[in-house]
Amino acid sequence: MKERDIAKVYANSVIALAKSENFDLLAELEKFVAVLNTSNDLECVLFFDAFTEEEKLAVLGDVTAKIGLNKVVKNFLSFLVTEKRMGLFNIVYKEVVVADDHAKGFIRGTIEGSETQIDEAVKTRLKTFLKAKLGKEPELDYVQSDKITAGYRVKVDDYLLDASLDNQLESFKKTIMF
Repeated sequence: MKERDIAKVYANSVIALAKSENFDLLAELEKFVAVLNTSNDLECVLFFDAFTEEEKLAVLGDVTAKIGLNKVVKNFLSFLVTEKRMGLFNIVYKEVVVADDHAKGFIRGTIEGSETQIDEAVKTRLKTFLKAKLGKEPELDYVQSDKITAGYRVKVDDYLLDASLDNQLESFKKTIMF
């Protein structure tokens, strides 16, 4: 099973537990991520195999108690440590963010293009098209890409809208080759 698939199962499981316990899972995970991002030492302890499971659990217990995480989140993080799956935490976290976005009625995506920034009128048209197509309000970030000569490539979840010159040339090449 791929890591992303495993992480998705974990995310769905902890989301279901959070719903049954009636607490904001994303807010709890964001507290943990904020602490994790401020301490390289904590990240090293939890994510690298240089420390024993007991040491990791002791540090994790102290950190989660200090920031006051919900018992379900504490147990979930302990589970990841004991199963040697802490490396999946970032993917699980992203899956929880995506699920939370979907529950709130919007989706996140990326626009790739060759320019340093996108024209706001183009971005607005893309958002309008995606909202009509997917039925949810898209939150789109723009990224400049060296892989695109001209045009745009939009990725929202598993939906890809490729209006790049490179894609059109590739499609044209396929039609004349066979």
